[in-house]
Amino acid sequence: MSGPPLSAAELRERLWQAVIEGAEYDAVDAVNAGLDAGWDEEALLLDVVAAVQEKIGAEWAADRITVAQEHAATAINERVIAVLVHRRPQDGPDAPSRGRVTVSCVDGEWHAFPARLVAEVLRLRGWQVDYLGAQTPTPHLVAHQHRTNSDAVLLSGSISTHLPAAHAAITACQAVGVPVVAGGRAFGTDGRYARALGADAWAPDARGAAAALEAGLSRPKAVRDPVDDLPHLADQEYTMVVRSRSRLVKQVLAELESRFPAMRDYSDAQRERTAEDLVHIIDFLTTALYLDDAEVFTGFLRWTSEVLTARGVPVRSLALGLDILGEQLHDFPRALRLVHEGAAALQDGVDAAASPGTAV
Repeated sequence: MSGPPLSAAELRERLWQAVIEGAEYDAVDAVNAGLDAGWDEEALLLDVVAAVQEKIGAEWAADRITVAQEHAATAINERVIAVLVHRRPQDGPDAPSRGRVTVSCVDGEWHAFPARLVAEVLRLRGWQVDYLGAQTPTPHLVAHQHRTNSDAVLLSGSISTHLPAAHAAITACQAVGVPVVAGGRAFGTDGRYARALGADAWAPDARGAAAALEAGLSRPKAVRDPVDDLPHLADQEYTMVVRSRSRLVKQVLAELESRFPAMRDYSDAQRERTAEDLVHIIDFLTTALYLDDAEVFTGFLRWTSEVLTARGVPVRSLALGLDILGEQLHDFPRALRLVHEGAAALQDGVDAAASPGTAV
C-alpha cells in the first residue's frame, strides 16, 4: 500500500509557514489536509506537529525569530493539537481502557508541550489520562496518586535544573507504590539521568512512553532516600552552594564590573539580565553537583555560548564570569572542578568556531 500523497516534509512546511505567520486557521487546515490524505492522528502529532515545535525552539535559539513569535507559534500549535485530537468521536463511558495514568511536568517546569503530546498519544492508544500540565508541585502530584491510584506517573522535564525536583517527585510517587516513567530532554538524550534518579523507566518520546507502559511496570515496594541513589550528596556541597546562590551572584557581579569595563555602561535592564544569567549559570552548576556529572554544566555553557554568539554578545564575558565564580568556590572541590571543566569546554568551543574551515 502506498503512503499518503502528502509527505511529512510537505505537511511540516505548511504548518511551519502557518504558525510563523500567526495564521491559526491555515495551521488547522494543514493538519486536516493530512488527515484527509490518510495520515492518522498519532503520526501527525509526532511526525509533523512535534517536529515543527522543535524547529520553533531552534529558530528562537538562533535569533531568527523573536520571543513573541515563539510564544505565538507555540500557542497555535497547542490549538492545533486540540483540534486534531478532538476530531475523533469520544468513546462511551463503558469503553474498555488499558489503565489510568498521570502525565505531569516536574515542579518548576513550564515547558508543557512535550507532556501534552505524550498525554494525547496515550489517549489515542486507549489509556485514561489525567493530564496535570506544567509545574505540578510534588505534594499535589502525590495527593493525586492517593486519590486515583494511577498505574503509572509519566514525568516530563525539559530543563536540567529541575532534576533535583524530579528526583523528589520520583521517590515520592514510588513511596506510595506508583511507578514513574521519566521523559524529556532534562533526563538526557540516553536517559542517563532518569536511571541515576531511580526512575522505573525512561522514554525518549511519546511512542517510547507508550511502549514502556505496554511492556508493563511493577509497583515499587522499597522506599528510598535521595542519598541512596546519589551517595556523593553526603558531602553537602550541593546544599551549601545552593544556600550561597544570592551571595555568589552579588560577588560575581561586583567583580565583573571591576574586570569587564563595558559593564560600567550597562543600563539597569542590562544589569538585571546579567544577574539573571548568573543565576542560571549557578543553577546549572548546582544541578551538576547534585548529579556529580559535568555534562549538565558544560552542555549548558556550550548552548549559552551559541545563543550569545547569535545575538552578538561577546562570549569572553561568560568566560570571565566563570573565572570569578571559581575564585568564590575555592572551598568546594567538586564545584571548583566543575567550573574548571566548564571553562575548558567553553574555550574549546570558542577555539573551534575560530578555526579556519570550521563549519559553524
